[in-house]
Amino acid sequence: MVPKVSPILLKGIQVYTEGKVIDSGYIKIKEQKIEDLGSIENLTNEDKYKVVQVPPYYKAVPGFIDVHIHGVNGADVMDATQEALDTMVTALPKEGTTSFLATTMTQEAKQIEAALKNAGQYIHENQTPGNAEILGIHLEGPFVNSKRAGAQPVQYIIDPDIEVFKKWQSLSNGMIKQVTLAPERPGGLEMIKYLKEHKITASIGHTDATYEEVIEAIAAGSNQVTHLFNQMSGLHHRNPGVVGAAFLRDELIAELIVDGVHVRPEVVELAYKQKGKDGLLLITDSMRAKCLKDGHYDLGGQDVTVEDGKAILEDGTLAGSILRLGTAVKNVQTYTGCSLKDAIEMASVNPAKQLNVFDRKGSIAVGKDADIVILDDQFDVFMTVCRGEVAFKKEGK
Repeated sequence: MVPKVSPILLKGIQVYTEGKVIDSGYIKIKEQKIEDLGSIENLTNEDKYKVVQVPPYYKAVPGFIDVHIHGVNGADVMDATQEALDTMVTALPKEGTTSFLATTMTQEAKQIEAALKNAGQYIHENQTPGNAEILGIHLEGPFVNSKRAGAQPVQYIIDPDIEVFKKWQSLSNGMIKQVTLAPERPGGLEMIKYLKEHKITASIGHTDATYEEVIEAIAAGSNQVTHLFNQMSGLHHRNPGVVGAAFLRDELIAELIVDGVHVRPEVVELAYKQKGKDGLLLITDSMRAKCLKDGHYDLGGQDVTVEDGKAILEDGTLAGSILRLGTAVKNVQTYTGCSLKDAIEMASVNPAKQLNVFDRKGSIAVGKDADIVILDDQFDVFMTVCRGEVAFKKEGK
């Protein structure tokens, strides 16, 4: 049984709705949903609500959705424990993330299976308002190309196998919503077709595919690219590669890690100019060290050193990020000159549409889940509401 949450009134704030920005607005929240919104001059019947008054130059935007995140604050999806997911769902609202895909990585089968079973059970039994919501699982690997392994342990990489996937989907209670795979590997196109038939996102990643092989993957049903530029065939004037295909084909929406480390700011700008606000998904791909001090951490049984904003393996390979999604929203505006409204498209609207949850997530509209982030005058996260309950509020303000 879902506990009752007091109705909330956010009052005197800029509201970024689906269609427009209301300069001095309000949002009424009741029973986890957005009950009403509008201009402050039309506000009535506010007595029964807990009023949250914020400065008029603060902004209410839809909660951010991270389709690619491994861990945060010492926890990782591959820990395969309820405690790890408890840590993640309570930590992520601090960066404005109100929902996400619990992302696994290449490992031996029994470890992947334990993580899938744990996450599937958690999604069905342990979700509560006031925490970030796990919308499903992102299976990153092991169906990838060892030439583009990155931080995916090479010894556990296997070719795409539909029978293995069926077993894993059953273990996850049907919660795998996105799969990163290399379409050029044997069985790749067949798996993409299968995923398409079952309304699961087939994302092209950790791949050495040629441009032509990406076109075949699109025809089979793929419509997404995993962390654009990272661990994929790059753009060359005689071989456009995965990057060239992502730039040219509107069917592909591309994840992008906007931390200034994985992709240089100028290349982020290039991607934005080529794909536009509708063609990008802001992600973190963060690992357990996010929100913790520099030092040594584990990622898939590998030692990771975190220092100077980077997480790297012993050989210097980037091993995920320590990026916060709220920071990515700030960064993309700085790097590209795009508006906050455009950044919201990339951080909230597009992922909700990709996951087929835009009917309840991804924008501020009456009837949708009350997943709302309030940004201060520096575009930093001041407060986060997850399904109608305040999950985070910055201290001292």
